[in-house]
This record gives sequence, structure tokens and C-alpha cells, in this order.
Amino acid sequence: MLFLVAALLLLGVAMGSVAHAPLPVSLVAAAVIGVWLVVFTVRERHSRRHSS
Repeated sequence: MLFLVAALLLLGVAMGSVAHAPLPVSLVAAAVIGVWLVVFTVRERHSRRHSS
């Protein structure tokens, strides 16, 4: 339950900062996060295929 509260708090802080940032900054940050998530997913799938 505490984890959920902390996650919602962090989401609120992130959404609030995005609302005040210029659109190009928000788009660049979203692109960087998206690329990071894709790289993380590819690395996880690659490591699971080779470990099992």
C-alpha cells in the first residue's frame, strides 16, 4: 500500500513538472524515456533467452 502511495505521489510530481515545461522539452524527455524502456526490454528478453 505504501508503494502505491509513493508511486502516485511521484506520478503527480512528474505530471506537474511536465505541465509547466515547454512542449519540446516534454517531447524530448518522453522520447528519452521511451528509448530507455525499449533498450531495457530488449536487454531483459535477451538475457532471459540465454539464461534458460
